[in-house]
Amino acid sequence: MYSTRALTSAVGSTVWVILSIILAVVGGILIYFLFLSKKNEGKFTGFLGWLYDFLSFKKMFLEALLKITYLIVAIYITLFSFVLIGDSFLGFLLTLVLGNVIARVVYEFSLVLLVICRNTTDIAKNTSKKVEEKKDE
Repeated sequence: MYSTRALTSAVGSTVWVILSIILAVVGGILIYFLFLSKKNEGKFTGFLGWLYDFLSFKKMFLEALLKITYLIVAIYITLFSFVLIGDSFLGFLLTLVLGNVIARVVYEFSLVLLVICRNTTDIAKNTSKKVEEKKDE
């Protein structure tokens, strides 16, 4: 009896997984072609405008996430370094200073990549606008 219940549950889960995949593919295609089309750019305001920008990757949320993560890591490294103060004062200082410097360098490098991406996107937009203006003349 227990195996019949487990089998029924497994079949139900499999059906739901397949149905979820089909609905996700159809929904994604419909949203892309009906909501995120170029003709709808700038058409929406309020929540729908925010949703359009979010789904079309007009705004990058990674920058804020990286900053928050950096702050968490820096606080953790600083607090963790105090655990080492009883064992080794040198270990405490190295962890406190070098740990925070290394974390800062890693996060700055990540932000530099993000800024390069943003600047490249802006350059591409400005270039395409200038090409369109020349075509109109």
